[in-house]
Amino acid sequence: MADKATIWGGWEPAVRDDPFPHFAAMGSRCPVHRVRLADGHDAWVVLGHDAARQALNDPRISKDMVAALQDDPDVVAEGLPGPAFSRHMLNVDPPDHTRLRRLVARAFLPTRVAALEPRIQQVADDLLDDLEAEGPDVVVDLVEGFAHPLPFRVICELLGVPEVDRAQLHDWFRTLLRPWTGDPPPDAVAASQGIVGYLGDLVAAKRRSPADDLVSVLVLASDDDRLSDQELLSSLFQLIVAGHDTTTAHIGNAVVALLDHPDQLAALRADLDQMPAAVEELLRYSAPVPHATFRMTTEPVAFGDTEIPEGQQVLVCLGAANRDPAAHPDPDVLDIGRPAQPHLAFGHGIHFCLGAPLARLEGRVALSTLLRRFPDLRLAGARGDLRWARGDGLVLRGLDALPVTLGSPS
Repeated sequence: MADKATIWGGWEPAVRDDPFPHFAAMGSRCPVHRVRLADGHDAWVVLGHDAARQALNDPRISKDMVAALQDDPDVVAEGLPGPAFSRHMLNVDPPDHTRLRRLVARAFLPTRVAALEPRIQQVADDLLDDLEAEGPDVVVDLVEGFAHPLPFRVICELLGVPEVDRAQLHDWFRTLLRPWTGDPPPDAVAASQGIVGYLGDLVAAKRRSPADDLVSVLVLASDDDRLSDQELLSSLFQLIVAGHDTTTAHIGNAVVALLDHPDQLAALRADLDQMPAAVEELLRYSAPVPHATFRMTTEPVAFGDTEIPEGQQVLVCLGAANRDPAAHPDPDVLDIGRPAQPHLAFGHGIHFCLGAPLARLEGRVALSTLLRRFPDLRLAGARGDLRWARGDGLVLRGLDALPVTLGSPS
């Protein structure tokens, strides 16, 4: 067991940019450690693959942090927009989780996700057309110009956000999700207020004039008393955040991983039919979501010889579990031809990511289109200048920017 004073999170840039050696060093000593988070609170981090699967699927480890910590509510950081937007399926246990997930799942039926592919392809083509217009040798930011707007536009279409509103909503979310320390800056507070007001107005508009979109589905559910106003607004907020920022991180991380491994990049370019398997390997290898969101033990839970007491915060390290050599041979090797094997990039158990099929589709279309159109794509500047500053390094690991030159199109 690690010493209680081991700090987890708030790492120096070198560890934040490449946390995997740190994960491996800790995991080699014990799959479960007691740590202290950067905010000063004690927690337990689960690193081993088998232990992670257990933790993610154990009903004694609750996702309802507010209920689990009702005697010490100050431990739960509400953040922005605050508790009014915190009652979504990622923050509750059954039976509420079951009810909320069943309602939202209507938007992610296989037929509905598959029907989005032509539109995702069009968005990818349009964004790359704009970047190509800058010129083959002009430095462009692949995060700002491609990896971020693509999933944001797609989730807006799925929800039914009018196109005229998307630019403003995009700016608000970009401001709100920018990392900060201490009290939130005024622009983040203003962005939060803008989002809260906008989503309330959007719900009212869909109630007056419903359409074939997820907001209308959830509005109908709320009118049938199956969804409270807090649950409705919380679910919309969570879907927008989870529906774009994690995929943004995945696309950016995947591009860097491929550029770091020119043999794998060449093999993939030579046969883009390998892309579905490559996406799975890139998710495992590059950890866009290095940790699952917080959980709390409601009674003691044993992991081998280590027992986590009741009332303890638990952080499951998906990035470490996906590089556990007991589950993935040669885990630090990127191998797009790796035999198919389940990974934990989307979690496990009842909280397995509902949007995983959409994220996989977006990753496949984005990467296939980029590699097909720009065979001479390369980094602009030194590899060591890249910074994984998007997100907190715990729940999200994404590039702040990815400067590249596209080269001549094929």
